[in-house]
Amino acid sequence: MGCNFPVWLLLPLLPPPQHLNGNRQDGIAALQFTSGTCHGSDHISSVEHGRGNTKIEEACEMYTRAANMFKMAKNWSAAGNAFCQAAKLHMQLQSKHDSATSFVDAGNAYKKADPQEAINCLNAAIDIYTDMGRFTIAAKHHITIAEIYETELVDIEKAIAHYEQSADYYKGEESNSSANKCLLKVAAYAAQLEQYQKAIEIYEQLALEKYEEMFPAFTDSRECKLLKVKEFDSISRLDQWLTTMLLRIKKSIQGDGEGDGDLK
Repeated sequence: MGCNFPVWLLLPLLPPPQHLNGNRQDGIAALQFTSGTCHGSDHISSVEHGRGNTKIEEACEMYTRAANMFKMAKNWSAAGNAFCQAAKLHMQLQSKHDSATSFVDAGNAYKKADPQEAINCLNAAIDIYTDMGRFTIAAKHHITIAEIYETELVDIEKAIAHYEQSADYYKGEESNSSANKCLLKVAAYAAQLEQYQKAIEIYEQLALEKYEEMFPAFTDSRECKLLKVKEFDSISRLDQWLTTMLLRIKKSIQGDGEGDGDLK
């Protein structure tokens, strides 16, 4: 079943012929199949100027169907572009969920052709999800962005930033296990960048949380307070042997870390 939508409005979504592996005509035919026959320029103005939500809804459907056709042909840039157009039209219709979904679809398509554009689309989806209060799904997409920075764009500092944001969102939603997985990635990369103190603090925090979850009484124990550096001053006096051992460990660490202020 076709609708009165001008197929040639979608043709600019097609990348140059050399990027289509010889399927440009197939892509055009697919668009004609999904959108029906062009019935005149009057339909262009009705879509462009939004004369009624029905025309915008039809355009959303056509862009989405075109995007899926491009996916089938592995024309990832064209698919991402079409999904983006659908996302923007969904936003005109005040359909935030559909808009965010289309931006995610666009991001997933662009990942295979244009990593930076994939990040732009995923960030657009994240903005919508956070505005809707859906922080868990926003955290998931921050992880996807972090992975793109890890593998495609090789920008570890930006990957760290997105893993940290994801961890914050997960913690806010009480998804501590997911938050900890993100923090472990942050710690590993912090160490790789020689940000040793940051890595140590994360590993210490996660070790303490693990033991506190396993044994709730550990939180108020003397041993737990000893591990929490900020509470050293409030710990009761240690016996002489343990004090001596701790001083020896401290001197050993300082000796190994000479020349590296982060380890002192």
